[in-house]
Amino acid sequence: MDLKDKLVSSFLAFENNVDVESHVHNVRSEAIKVFEEKGFPTKKEEAWKYTSLNKLLKVDYSVFPKQENALDYKDVKKYFIHEIDTYTVVFIDGKYSSHLSQTTHDGIDVCLMSSALTSPKYRLIIENHFNKAANSDSLASLNTAFSQEGVYIHIPKNKIADKPIQFINFSTGTEAATLLQPRNLVVAEENSHVQIIERHQSLTENPVLTNSVTEIFTKKRAIVDYYKIQNDSENASLIDNTFIKQQRESIASVHTFAFGGKLIRNNLNFFQEGERIDSILKGVTILGDKQHVDHNTLVHHIEPNCESHQDYKGIFGDSSTGVFNGKIIVEKEAQKTNAFQSNNNVLLSDKASINTKPQLEIFADDVKCSHGCTIGQLDESALFYMQSRGIPKKEAKALLMYAFSNNVLSSVKIPELKQRINKIIANKLGVNIGFDL
Repeated sequence: MDLKDKLVSSFLAFENNVDVESHVHNVRSEAIKVFEEKGFPTKKEEAWKYTSLNKLLKVDYSVFPKQENALDYKDVKKYFIHEIDTYTVVFIDGKYSSHLSQTTHDGIDVCLMSSALTSPKYRLIIENHFNKAANSDSLASLNTAFSQEGVYIHIPKNKIADKPIQFINFSTGTEAATLLQPRNLVVAEENSHVQIIERHQSLTENPVLTNSVTEIFTKKRAIVDYYKIQNDSENASLIDNTFIKQQRESIASVHTFAFGGKLIRNNLNFFQEGERIDSILKGVTILGDKQHVDHNTLVHHIEPNCESHQDYKGIFGDSSTGVFNGKIIVEKEAQKTNAFQSNNNVLLSDKASINTKPQLEIFADDVKCSHGCTIGQLDESALFYMQSRGIPKKEAKALLMYAFSNNVLSSVKIPELKQRINKIIANKLGVNIGFDL
């Protein structure tokens, strides 16, 4: 039995263990039909032309972890942004860990999707938002069909979250291979503000495949700053589907830092449904070995007087592969749009590769839209100049790569997070540089 058939046949058992009377029962049932019809994406599809899931799908994953596992904080402390106080939600093999978490209902809601999907307290918000931003492609539908656990964040009107929220999904490797499908929902009401940090971390050498879906709603004048740290083990793969719906005068920014994992596919989708909206997409990718990262972005400009800014930097060594497929759609009514897209890449090895495909679909005539990509190597003259000033070659290369990615790092609004990312980058580059950018 292949993975698709295994999942379809497992759906009935899953539904028997959740509340079939819930209004999301019909949503799940329709979603599994979509997945059964479409199956897993292949390279025959234009959006997946450069990324194959074939090797991942041959693994016999455990769909439902059989037991709960406990972790000591001291053993996983390094994965948390522990330098600052945060609300923290931790999952171990897809199950909530209360002793590692700190949730709250004091002014804001930071709790579990399993509670939000079943409690009458959250029924109205779930009915109005759950699966209202996610599209019906096969992988998002697969997650919807099995949606049960994840993070639920609700920031009420005129409320600023008093501290950042971080959530981490740990995989322990109790099973020979594990498939995880977290489902997250973030609703930032009018004039609210929240900062969120997300991480998926495998603690095992066993294969792990995570198919995650996050829906984010930013209401009028709301601000959401979202940070994704992707620095997993060499046998962990991640398919991250994020859908953001923005209302009038809201600001949503997503920073994606892709440093580790076997295969990472980031599907990031923004839908602007009001005027004077700002959408910000930034990312830094540093890969080695045979790692593969695919950034697939969409910004859909629907209303006039809006902006979007995309800036992705990639550094690829060894036999790694990068993909950037960025699409901007400007509808006829979206006059006065200002859309910027940039993808710059450095290849450190003759065996490394990058496939980049910026796309513009513009149906309005009074807009400012630009896109571009570059692929090259480190500036040899700059490298020679630094060496002539006494800087060893290895450190000189690292400094140039820091400078290359610094405009993305400079926009991180949590200083402690910026310091942590700098340390990860220094470790990836194999140097110890004694300053923070």
